[in-house]
Amino acid sequence: MAEKRPLLRTVVGEVLRRHRQEQRRTLAEVAKEANVSVPYLSEVERGRKEPSSEVLAAVCDSLRLGLPDLLAEVRHELTFAYAPVIRLDAARLELARRETRRQAHRPGDALLLAA
Repeated sequence: MAEKRPLLRTVVGEVLRRHRQEQRRTLAEVAKEANVSVPYLSEVERGRKEPSSEVLAAVCDSLRLGLPDLLAEVRHELTFAYAPVIRLDAARLELARRETRRQAHRPGDALLLAA
């Protein structure tokens, strides 16, 4: 079963929280400056609320983070951090198991491995 993709609001919240924590600021400080409630900002950071563009802009301003920078980080997270991973080591192990099960090898047989 494929891993479920994260919601956009979840990744936005993670990036906002990371910036706030890197600045060693509290929820209360950022919420006050952005003119939103602490519980609401907490819900946004946990990915439970979908913030409006106005709220996102206010929180970004409070964090001194450009909206394009926020969106670039979110894009990066969605593209790379949550991208499906193909486990080549597992594929190679399975190929090796299949090869050992083969009964006979003839001289001149070729084995093609792709990476």
